[in-house]
Amino acid sequence: MKTHAQAVVIGGGVIGCSILYHLTKLGWMDVILLERDELTSGSTWHAAANIHGLHDSTNISRIQHYTMGLYKELEQETGQGCGVFQPGSLYLAQTEAREHQLRLQAAKAKLYGMNFHEVDRAEAERLHPLVDYDGIRCIMWEPDGGNVDPSGVTNAYATGARQNGAEIVRFCPVTGTEQQADGTWIVRTEKGDIATPWVVNAAGLWGREVAALAGIELPLQPTEHQYFVTETIPEIAGMGRRLPSVADRDGEYYLRQEGQGLLVGAYEKDYRLWAENGTPQGFGHELFADDLERIEDNMMRAIDRVPVVGTAGIKRVINGPMIWSPDSNVLFGPVPELTGYFCCNGIIPGFSQSGGMGLLAAQWMIEGETKYDMFAWDMARFGSWAGKAFTKARVGDQYANRFKIHFPNEERSAGRPVRTRPIHDMQREMGAVMGLNYGWEHPLWFADAPGVEDTDGFTRQNWWGPVGAECRMLRDRGGIIDISNFAKYECTGSGAEDWLNAVFANRMPKVVGRSCLTPLISKRGGIAGDFTVTRTADDTFWIIGSGMAERYHQRFFKQVLLPKGTTFTSHTDAMCGFNVAGPLARDLLQRMTNASLATTDFPFMRSAMIELAGVKVLALRVSFTGDLGWELHCAQADQQRLYEGLIEAGREMGIGPVGSRALMSLRIEKGYGSWSREYSPEYWPQEVGLDRLIKMDKEFLNKEAVRDVMRQPARESLVVLHLNDAGTDASGADATGGEPIFFEGKGVGRVTSGAYGYSVNQSLALGFVSGPKPGDRVEVMVLGQPHKATILDAPPFDPSGTRLRT
Repeated sequence: MKTHAQAVVIGGGVIGCSILYHLTKLGWMDVILLERDELTSGSTWHAAANIHGLHDSTNISRIQHYTMGLYKELEQETGQGCGVFQPGSLYLAQTEAREHQLRLQAAKAKLYGMNFHEVDRAEAERLHPLVDYDGIRCIMWEPDGGNVDPSGVTNAYATGARQNGAEIVRFCPVTGTEQQADGTWIVRTEKGDIATPWVVNAAGLWGREVAALAGIELPLQPTEHQYFVTETIPEIAGMGRRLPSVADRDGEYYLRQEGQGLLVGAYEKDYRLWAENGTPQGFGHELFADDLERIEDNMMRAIDRVPVVGTAGIKRVINGPMIWSPDSNVLFGPVPELTGYFCCNGIIPGFSQSGGMGLLAAQWMIEGETKYDMFAWDMARFGSWAGKAFTKARVGDQYANRFKIHFPNEERSAGRPVRTRPIHDMQREMGAVMGLNYGWEHPLWFADAPGVEDTDGFTRQNWWGPVGAECRMLRDRGGIIDISNFAKYECTGSGAEDWLNAVFANRMPKVVGRSCLTPLISKRGGIAGDFTVTRTADDTFWIIGSGMAERYHQRFFKQVLLPKGTTFTSHTDAMCGFNVAGPLARDLLQRMTNASLATTDFPFMRSAMIELAGVKVLALRVSFTGDLGWELHCAQADQQRLYEGLIEAGREMGIGPVGSRALMSLRIEKGYGSWSREYSPEYWPQEVGLDRLIKMDKEFLNKEAVRDVMRQPARESLVVLHLNDAGTDASGADATGGEPIFFEGKGVGRVTSGAYGYSVNQSLALGFVSGPKPGDRVEVMVLGQPHKATILDAPPFDPSGTRLRT
């Protein structure tokens, strides 16, 4: 066995073997995989192994299509069969909402050249004559859908990796992972130790236990999961061809051909968590006792849709474990607090994603960044706040609602609240409907009375009217927005300015009280983040960034060594903040302070320490609303006192609280981008209008990469669109993000954010297009149907920026 390796992969399931294989394909041959038992032990061997391409996330769809296409290439490359069956998949919509979802996916498929389209009932009956299509509103067809052989795929990856020089050691449990002073690792086993710069945790059901060896606690929880296979069904035996699989997600089951019978699986409401206190070390190829009564309701719906299921005998039942994250997406990527420790844990649709997951993992380790922005998978989306109680509650909700549509703006309540600020109860009493942001509860919108909850859907929901009232209040008078969930940092010391200049692309302010906007550049030259940096003292800076990306951004900050005597500290937990914005914002605040807020004394992009209602605050004259406004940052202990003062002073002026849904609308009216939507490592600075903030006459993180991309013409442009026929009342629908954009019948882009612009009476969207220019008419596929839209030549609200600066 090797004693040194470029990477040590722990876990011999399909994901671990895929990562090993892809590391070798990208050039790392000196790699090794350690498996505690036999390959495929744990969850891999008993998986249903269905494969499909479409996903609500475009990048996950790309990864799944890559995976589907890889299996036959693997067979040719390795000579190892993958058991690939691709008779196609039929997707059924029983509800209007499911129809919207499928039509949107079909529009995305057309944009990205993927094979997924609608078929009529006659064609569906020809493709799968055993299905009863009564009550079905819409049928989509994916010709490449199907399933694979779990063991075959895993062994094909393993064979390919070995052919490329990798080593695989079975029956070799890892007993320790110890980081050395230089950041490298020693992986300890009973067969010897291995020194490596990269540890890859792909340990499946044992992901928690392997992580714990390195002092990491991962939010993972296994469940039981059942499917059954029927005896031979005469109608199938006499078919002479393989039937397509059936995705009837409104029925909450999945169904495909297995041999001459059918395989039927379910995600039942009466779920069972398993191994809550740790996965048994001796577990391998075992199964749990059958418990079909738990999935009886799902089975009856399957029988209603495919009657032969009810007449067939059951040949075998599989009840095995699966391990989940709180949102059912993989925990993926390097652990931000460590060097050289890569996680790939909690994968549910493993055989649809294994190839893409392996490729992206190899890209991240070898090239420093993935090709696609995969924040939806990034383990950094969870922090230490995602403890066991939260994880178990969320996993139970995810399992029981596996096939439930994830609607735009949907907020699920399971496991909450986790983290609250001092004014949480006060906000709830004021009617706040809360959302979750990196563990924090924060107001989405304010109802007329406490206890109101969101409704969910693709069309405008119960919050559309109240959010409009908040927007109009702010634009007409003013509003008070809780921005405590923004990430807040302080950098202080004699080397603070030099360090920040070495991290960020813009030049740091030279004068105390001045602020700048600055991008953070990714490894490939894209936008890893956008920040506001304010010089608050000669050697001290205040930095504001995306709250949900705080752990993600740690990886970038760690890449530049802090000078001796300089500190960089997060104050996100300790500090709170409000944005007071609108034409009367100055008047409101002036009532509460003796400091002058006149433009001559407190101009745009300036800051000062002032006292408001007896509370010391750092006041920054900036506002994400695009209106006159100040950000006010105070100690958490002072939050309630400050909020009460603002609310009381505002009440007399017709100014009140405003939630984050209104902020979304307001910033889109102004054409402001947001991180993870318009700003992403996939987008170049010149494509999002941030190139003017990049100072190439200084050194900063990933400067050469951004120099290379900025020498190239923009591939596409960020634009504001007015959806002409979306309607102006609660009965309509707005773009929300992900909708394809077509121009003269050709796909030219996609929406990244959308909302109704209440103060300009327009349904608006931000998006990227290639080709069309301002003034051109395009079609935006809202609800999967074409909606006429116009590309605007300027943001519809205050395009000159007068209100910000007055």
